Amino acid sequence: MERLPPRAPDTIAAVATAPGRGGIGVVRVSGSGLLGFAQALCGRQPQPRLAQFSRFVDGEGRPIDEGILLYFPAPASFTGEDVLELQGHGGPVVMQLLLERCLGLGARLAEPGEFTRRAFLNGKLDLAQAEGVADLIEASTAAAARSAVRSLSGRFSEEVHRIVDRLVDLRMLVEATLDFPEEEIEFLERARAMPRLEGIRGELEALLDRAGQGALLRSGLNVVLVGAPNVGKSSLLNQLAGEERAIVTDIAGTTRDALRETIQIEGIPLHVIDTAGLRDTADTVERLGIERTWREIERADVIVRLVDASVSATGDDELAGRLPGGVERITVVNKIDLVSAAAGREEQAGQVTVRVSARTGEGVDLLRAELLRVAGWHAHGEDVVLARERHLQALRMALGHVCAAGEQLAALELFAEELRLAQERLGEITGEFGADDLLGEIFSRFCIGK
Repeated sequence: MERLPPRAPDTIAAVATAPGRGGIGVVRVSGSGLLGFAQALCGRQPQPRLAQFSRFVDGEGRPIDEGILLYFPAPASFTGEDVLELQGHGGPVVMQLLLERCLGLGARLAEPGEFTRRAFLNGKLDLAQAEGVADLIEASTAAAARSAVRSLSGRFSEEVHRIVDRLVDLRMLVEATLDFPEEEIEFLERARAMPRLEGIRGELEALLDRAGQGALLRSGLNVVLVGAPNVGKSSLLNQLAGEERAIVTDIAGTTRDALRETIQIEGIPLHVIDTAGLRDTADTVERLGIERTWREIERADVIVRLVDASVSATGDDELAGRLPGGVERITVVNKIDLVSAAAGREEQAGQVTVRVSARTGEGVDLLRAELLRVAGWHAHGEDVVLARERHLQALRMALGHVCAAGEQLAALELFAEELRLAQERLGEITGEFGADDLLGEIFSRFCIGK
C-alpha cells in the first residue's frame, strides 16, 4: 500500500479550468507541506516558481498524464499557503484522474471560492479585491473586465482606505477633546471641523457615484420592448444588436414568447427583451406569450414602447395607461421611412419620444444615446468602480452617518459615534469589519477552483 506523504490536515484541490475539452487543463492544490505531495505525484521535488516538465503518476506508479508542474511556496503564492499547479492536457477524463489522485493523497475537494477565501484570510487580498477576482471572471464586456482589474489591483480599496484615514484623523481629534477637555484643540472648533467633515462627505458622494456607474457596468439594465403586433419590436432588437437575432416577418404575432438578448452600448450590458405583441387574442399560444410579456414588464428597468408612425395610434394610449409607474419609459415612433418623417428626439412633460426606422436604422443611434441617458451612465474609463450592491449599501450608510455627524457637532460623543459607524460601514467593503456568514455568502458565489 502506498504511504501517504505528511501534510497539514486541510489541503484542498480542485480543477481550476472551465469544464469541457481544451488544450490545457489545470488542477490546483493549496495547503502546507506540499513537497512530499509533489514527490508522490511526480517522483520529484519541485523547484519554487520554476515550470518543470513532469510525469503525473497514480498510486501504482502508472502514468496519468505528462505536463507542467509549478510550485509556489508560502507565503509567496495566491493563497498565502504552499500551492501546486498541475498543468496537463485539458480533457475531462484526464482532469478527473488528476483530481482523484490528489484526493487520494489526502487533499479534499475545495469548496466554491475557497482558494480566494484563503487568500483573503491570509492577507493576500482584501474583500473588495477578492470580489474583483469573481467580477473579472464573470465580466460580460471589455469595460467591465477593465474595471474589475482595477478592483483586483486595489484601486477601489485604496479610495475606501483614504476616506477611512480621514475619518480616523477626525475621530482622534474628537476623542482627544473628550479625554482632555482642559486642552485647546483648534481643529474641533465648529468652523474647522465642519470643512473637514464636508470634505469627507464630498469624497463619499463622488465614490458612491462612480460605484453606481460600476454597478450598472457590472449588472446592466433590463430593457423591455412592448407594443402592438407587427410594430417592429423584433426589427428594432436586430438593429440594436447589430445583427439578426429575432425572426422578422410581415405576419402580425410572429413573436410568441419573450426573446432575451444581451447587447452592449459603450460597454454597458443591456438585456433587451423582445416581447409578444400586446393585443386581445383567442390564440392560446399567443395569449401565453402575452402573459409572459406582462411579467417581463413588471421586472423591467426601462420600458421602450413602440408605436407605428404609419397607422392610427388607436389603443396606444390604453397600453400606456396600463404600464407600471415608477419605471423609466421611452416612446419610440417606428417606421418613419413609410411616412417620409425625419429621425429625431423630443421631450414633452418629461416624456421622451424618439423617431426611428428599424428597417433602415435611421434614428437608432438616438435611441442608443437615450438608453444610456435613462440608465444614468456618464462615467468614463478610469473613473468607474465595479461595485456590487453590498458596496453601494455600505457607501450609502457611511454617507448617512457622516451627514448625521454634521448635525451633532455640539454633542461630541454623538459626533464621534457617527464617525465610528461610518468607518465601520466602510470597513465592511474591504473586510476589516464583517460577519462570517457574509464572507461565506460572498465566497460561495465563486466557481470551484478559484
